[in-house]
Parts: sequence; C-alpha cells; structure tokens
Amino acid sequence: MAYDVAIIGAGIVGAACARSLAAEGLRVVVLDRSAAASGTTGRGEGNLLVSDKAPGPELTLAQRARALWPVLADELADELGPAFPGIEFEPKGGLVVATTEAGAAPLADFAAAQRAAGVDARQIGADEALELEPHLTRDISAAVHYPEDAQVQPVIATEALLASARRHGAEVRTGVEVTGPLLDVRGRLRGVATSAGDVAADRVVLAAGPWTAEVSERLGARLPVRPRRGMVLVTTRMPHRVFRKVYDGDYFGATQSSDAALQTSSVVESTAAGTVLIGSSREQVGFDDRLRVEVLRQVAAKALRLFPFLAGASVMRAYGGFRPYMPDHLPVIGADHRLDGLWHATGHEGAGIGLSLATAELVAAGLTGAAAPVDPEPFSPARPSLAPHLTGAAA
Repeated sequence: MAYDVAIIGAGIVGAACARSLAAEGLRVVVLDRSAAASGTTGRGEGNLLVSDKAPGPELTLAQRARALWPVLADELADELGPAFPGIEFEPKGGLVVATTEAGAAPLADFAAAQRAAGVDARQIGADEALELEPHLTRDISAAVHYPEDAQVQPVIATEALLASARRHGAEVRTGVEVTGPLLDVRGRLRGVATSAGDVAADRVVLAAGPWTAEVSERLGARLPVRPRRGMVLVTTRMPHRVFRKVYDGDYFGATQSSDAALQTSSVVESTAAGTVLIGSSREQVGFDDRLRVEVLRQVAAKALRLFPFLAGASVMRAYGGFRPYMPDHLPVIGADHRLDGLWHATGHEGAGIGLSLATAELVAAGLTGAAAPVDPEPFSPARPSLAPHLTGAAA
C-alpha cells in the first residue's frame, strides 16, 4: 500500500502531525523504532509555556499553540470518551522570580518586551508573589506572573493524539526502524526502507526529535539536530505546597545559550499525584545517559533558593532525557529544499510538547496548500540562519 504521508517518530510532535493530516483525509502511517512516547516526550514535564520565550517567531508559535490546547482537550474528551484518560490539561500559570538585585531589571525588561508582543506578563511585588506561592523564599527582588502558562500529561496526550489519528484512518507501526530512502528515477523521496520492509509514501515527515540527525543522514539530507541532555529530580508525594510552575530568571538564558557545558537553573512544580519535579539542567554530552551526581547537586541546590522547605523533602528518583537542539535555537518545520518529498517537524529543544499542535498545523497547511496559521518562513529548513550548519556539522 502506498501512503500519502509517512511520519517518522511517534512522540508528541509526530502524533500531532498524524492527527492533523489524517483529519484532512490523507493516508498516514506513523513509524517508530521503539514505542510511542518512549523518547523525549516520555521524559518531559508537559510544559505549555509562553513565559520562557522572547518576542519572535517561537513565541508567536507558542501563542498559537497555547490557544489550541484547551480546544484539543475538549475535542479528545468528546472523541475518545470517558474510557480514555484525560490529557490533564491544567492552566495553572507560571511564576518567574529573581532573587538578586542584579536579576531584577533584566526580568522586568524581558516581561515588558513580552507584553508588547501580546503575552499576559504581570509584574508583581514580593507580597503578591507570596500570596500566589506562600512557601516561596522571602528573598524576592522581582516577580512576574504568567497566567497563560499551562501543563499536560505528555504521554497520555501523545497516546490520545495517536488514538484520534487512528480513528481518522492512520496506521501506527512501532518497532519499525527506518534504514534508508526510497527514491524515484528523478531522485525524489517517495518512501522509506525499514527493518520491516519498504514503505511507499508521497511525502515523508521526519519528527524524530534528537535522533533526527541520524535518520536524516540515512535519508540523504542531514539536519544538524544535536541532543541536549537534561535531568529532573522527583520527590516523594507530599501535600501540595507549589501551585504553579515556578522558576528563576536564569532559566531563559539557559534555554537560549549555545554553550555545550553544563548549565543549571531552578524550575520547580508539583504534579497532580503530589510529587514535586525539580529541574533543570542543559548540557551537550551526546547520547550519554549516565547519572551525573554533580548535575543533580546543582539542580537541588538552586531549587532550595526558591523553596527552602524542599530541604526536608525526600527524592525518590531522578531521570534524564535528550532535547533536540538546533544551533540557531528555532524549530525546523517544513519542506527540505535539498530533497524533494522530505519534510521536517523537529528541533524544538525543550518546547516540543507545547509547540506540537501549532507545528502540526504548519505541516498540514504546507502539505495541503491551506493557509498557514502563522508565518512558516522563520522555521524553514532553507532559512539563512541555518544555512551555515547544513554541511559539515557534527552530530
């Protein structure tokens, strides 16, 4: 059977693309060498953030995605029924704080720029911050409340998107590894060779997250996505004492840095189950997944600056994951100009869960000829900022 679209990757971005394309009536197959949501998605915190993005294309994409998430939550609940678990969409908001005088002005300036771009970024005083988060440190020099920040359960959301895609006729094939391209006589990509046989498709959407460099090289059009590792601590269950996503003002700088060395900042939030998630770290160490105590030590120490009560908390586990990092800090969404038939939906780094729905909209619009919800050009594989990295870049 020949498909209209083959999607490589069954994480949340691939799942969102599958649902959007299948809903348009296209014949879709999703291929993944492992299980659905078993890579970056399954190790994410489910963040849907506008608070950590500077004015520009990524923020515009995040704002579009944030508008889609509550609609999707209702649609999936209606479509899949009460027997399928809800995606746990929670519009709990975020709080960003500075704990030093040096950090106060940059945080205020950043929030002002976001407000000019349409973000609900409310600069508040220390007393109001403590009303929102009573267990927060008293050493607050500046605070900004972001009511639009939200969260979902990423694995459930991915499985729900795939279930919906199946209802629209899509196939999902796990345990299938892509090994090479299927090219027509003119050199156009018209499917993929896999460990389970050839899969013919008019177009191929590569949504393999941090493994995109490896897969794209097999297909003949390498994209320089690199894995950027992060680690998270998880406490034992406790009464809720953190009510929003709370992080320090260093977090944005860490997300935008190109430094391969270890960077840590404080990010703290509770889960519905009563555990507390403590992050975050960023470092480029390839796909090395060994536990590094120094990383956990820095993450824990910075969390205590925000919430001193965590000194008495018990940590029950730590986990890490790999974010798909692009050298110019923008996702890659759209047709590859080097190989006809290849499309990309990757490179979101730590924002893939939040941006997945808007990414899928862009891919669907491009493949069907519909009007794009936001300008797709900044995310194009042919954009000028990416050109220097398309040849000779290290994995």
